Amino acid sequence: MNAHRLALSLLLAVVPLAACARDGGNGGASCAPQVRDGWVRLVPGGMPMHAGFGRIENACAAPATIVSASSPSYGSVMLHESRVVNGMNQMRMLQELRIAPDDAAVLKPGGLHLMLMDPTSTLKPGSHVAIDFTLKDGRHVLGDFEVRAP
Repeated sequence: MNAHRLALSLLLAVVPLAACARDGGNGGASCAPQVRDGWVRLVPGGMPMHAGFGRIENACAAPATIVSASSPSYGSVMLHESRVVNGMNQMRMLQELRIAPDDAAVLKPGGLHLMLMDPTSTLKPGSHVAIDFTLKDGRHVLGDFEVRAP
């Protein structure tokens, strides 16, 4: 009987992997990017903008392209990138963010990040914010972001 349980457990573990391999990572519902370790940094002084960080991992066989983001907690969510150009820190909005197969986009202070504008309510450290990322193929990826103090 234990051998049958082990065999069933192994089968249940392998079936989802086979489904992802079968769709070839072509954007099917069984293979999509995942948001990990998401967090929002509050800005001191109650300013109406915050920054979002974390990892967006694409374990699929095809690239994933994020074309927009939104959240019921903010009036506006934009993908931004900070770079040092000629010794000056510059920030620019990204129209899209392409994540190669088996790669990740790392959102961190001083680099790629989310600009979260006009919070719809007062956010406190420890609360959570949902951010919806829209992919170029029309699918959506939902991320959970923990709010942290500055």
